[in-house]
Amino acid sequence: MIRHSQQASELWKKLPWKRFRRNLFRLQNRVFKAVSVGNLRKARSLQKLIFKSTAARFLAIRQVTQLNAGKKTAGVDGKAFLTIEERFDLSNLLKETVNQWKPSKLRKIPIPKKDGTKRMLKVPTIADRAWQCLVKYALEPAHEATFHARSYGFRTGRSAHDAQKVLFLNLNSHANGIGKRVLELDIEKCFDRINHAAILDNLIAPKGVKTGIFRCLKAGVNPGFPEQGTVQGGVVSPLLANIALNGIEDIHQSVRYADDMVFILKPQDDAEEILTRISKFLAERGLKVSERKTKLTRTTDGFDFLGWHFKVQTNGKFRSVPSVDNFKAFRQKVKAIVNHSNYGATVKALKLAPVVRGWRNYHRFCKLEGSRFSLYFLQNRAYKVFNKEPKQTRYSTKRLLDQAFPAVPYSENKHVNVKGEKSPYDGDLTYWSERNSKLYDGATSRVLKRQNHSCACCGYKMTSEEQVHLHHQDGNHHNWKATNLEALHESCHNYAHRSKGTA
Repeated sequence: MIRHSQQASELWKKLPWKRFRRNLFRLQNRVFKAVSVGNLRKARSLQKLIFKSTAARFLAIRQVTQLNAGKKTAGVDGKAFLTIEERFDLSNLLKETVNQWKPSKLRKIPIPKKDGTKRMLKVPTIADRAWQCLVKYALEPAHEATFHARSYGFRTGRSAHDAQKVLFLNLNSHANGIGKRVLELDIEKCFDRINHAAILDNLIAPKGVKTGIFRCLKAGVNPGFPEQGTVQGGVVSPLLANIALNGIEDIHQSVRYADDMVFILKPQDDAEEILTRISKFLAERGLKVSERKTKLTRTTDGFDFLGWHFKVQTNGKFRSVPSVDNFKAFRQKVKAIVNHSNYGATVKALKLAPVVRGWRNYHRFCKLEGSRFSLYFLQNRAYKVFNKEPKQTRYSTKRLLDQAFPAVPYSENKHVNVKGEKSPYDGDLTYWSERNSKLYDGATSRVLKRQNHSCACCGYKMTSEEQVHLHHQDGNHHNWKATNLEALHESCHNYAHRSKGTA
């Protein structure tokens, strides 16, 4: 059995992943171009090729079992992972039933919300997630050709930082932001109330896949609303929500990140008339505006959006800082780790580093001056706790503190937005790989530049579809010489370590 498992593992690792990537991207590029010129018939024919593609099947299975953040979350069947043999079996199952897929029931996980209520996360099985990922490979390039340029949520190659920069460009002193207002739009239970017909009517897909999507939507419905809702936890759900909401940006100048939106109003704009048009648009999709949370705000009073607080000062200058709620949640995470009685100083430093680095990276284009956002008080508290550990010297405590609170370079409002309506599926790999490289700094950035923004293992360009990992060739993670470092895709990095038998 062990020998058989080892053989399967070798077969899995030796699959031609580079060729798979190239073949899938070639088809996705053709789908994108076909929709761009309005040839939907050709686009659907190409989508069928993706559903039948061996490359797409194996890449979808690898994505949900090895790369996605929720890869170890079990569905209703209780399976939290698949063995190598089961992955090959799943590939055969997808090949035979891709056009007649029948999803299983969903596992329900309650998630607390800020207002004290609970949101129900509905998790499909691994097999269902693989099928949804395969469908997403075909649907996404088709709809990327139709999505609005100011839609940034859950889209490949776009991020919240793009939305942040758009607000800066529209509210800074050159744009006379001091005289403008902002309509903060909140859609009531957006993911739970989207009309299925609104999704299916706008879906660019062959009939067989539309039927599969319809079944997926029905598998996650609430009993009281059988014609509404998308599964919060499904791989393809954010894409379906984007498809349903696409076009709301044309009502008025706005910025959208999934179901979070702000409309930018000039002094002469009629807020009531704009809100009426928004309500009409949403009503056609089974949605309505939350009157309690939707509000009209002067830019000089400030407003929160995507974890940031935006405000135009009385001198006309635009400022964005981490919002009060965002900083409070971050501080609670840090305190929970620092005050944990079962962790030693070294473990605390290891657990703090990704939390702090992630927070600082997200807010790297904000104004972070002052002791509060420099994290001085949190660092000082951590220093006192670390220093109480037995055998800790002042030098070793300082070293652990530097590890726990890694520095991240920041530059206020210096993010560079995506050009116009460009898409990762437009074939311009050079643009997207260079753009992706700018997301990294330090040694990673230098290595990427040296490798011409390509993976040292598979040779494929580093786009945003996978994280970039730094690989130490000699296995010594303390050896940071340039000649010892390689930039690899996350999946390629995993295989590099497995082939050497290291963790």
